[in-house]
This record gives sequence, C-alpha cells and structure tokens, in this order.
Amino acid sequence: MTRILSGRGKGRRLKTPRGERTRPTAARVKQTLFDILQPELPGCRFLDAFAGGGAVGLEALSRGASGVVMTDISRDAVRAMHENVEALGAEGEVQVFQQDARVALPALADAGHRFDIVYLDPPYDSPLYERLLDELAEGRLLQPEGLVVLEHFHKRAVPERMGRLERTRSVRVGDHRLSFYRFRGEEAAP
Repeated sequence: MTRILSGRGKGRRLKTPRGERTRPTAARVKQTLFDILQPELPGCRFLDAFAGGGAVGLEALSRGASGVVMTDISRDAVRAMHENVEALGAEGEVQVFQQDARVALPALADAGHRFDIVYLDPPYDSPLYERLLDELAEGRLLQPEGLVVLEHFHKRAVPERMGRLERTRSVRVGDHRLSFYRFRGEEAAP
C-alpha cells in the first residue's frame, strides 16, 4: 500500500496493482517530486503515463491539480486506479485509460487534451524515454511552458534537449533520478 502524502487526500491509502510489472514510485521520490512541482500544481492539468495504481496522479490532484489523466497498459493497474479514484471521490476530476503510452499520447493529443505537467515513469530498462520525449516535443499535448518529468534510473543518460523540450533540472534521489523538461513554444537555436 502507498499513501497520499499531502493535500486534501493526505493519509489516504491507495491500492497498488498486484504483480511485478508495476513499480510504485517510492515515497521519498514522490515527496521530492512534489516538493519541486508544488508551485506549478494549483489549477494545472496533469498527465500520469505508466500510472500503475495512480499514486502520482492522485497526489497531484490532492495537491491542487484541476484535472488528471492516468494511463497504463495493465488491466490490474487500471482496476486499482479506478478503485483509488472512487475511494477519493474524484470521479469527475480524473480520467483513466488502459492504453500503451505510445498509443495514449497521440490519442490524447488528437482528442484535444493539453497538459501543464506530464509525468513519465516507464520501466527503467525501457527504450521508450526518447521516443515519448520526441512525441511530447511536438507540442500537441503540452501547454506553452508545460513541464515534462521523467523518472529514471540514476545512471541512465537522457537527452539535454529534445526539439522544443529543454532539460532544466535533474535531481537524484537514491537510485532514481527525476529529469525536468520545459516546453518552449519557439524552437530554440542549436
């Protein structure tokens, strides 16, 4: 079990999906992430891809996000997300999709979704980091000056820049690293 750390849902226990396919974000990583994001959260639209049981997206909602979209490919993860959303009474504020992130991101963009913050936490050995950053760099899913956060293994190299996404901060938390990218509306000169 994991818990909401702060905000209106503080202390609420969240269900996590069974099995080893889902790796819940550690409490220390989540605390660091939200200490950094706090000024950006009130009223934001938040996308949690690879959401697992939804702990990161629901933490964002608890701390002031106005709407959250969570995606995961796992049926067990989606079931846990739905149960957690219902337990928080957040049905009108959260949308849950069972989809691979490679399909979900373009589908959300095609449906007109735009986010202030996108959180990506694929499996650490996944080749998807650059592919998904490239998709987000197109700007179809991000508001101007939107933020993308990658959680990854601390030794894994990620790009400094990907199109209109520029890495502005990187924070190590144990074996994890959080890399923050700001979307720039205009293509920066190399």
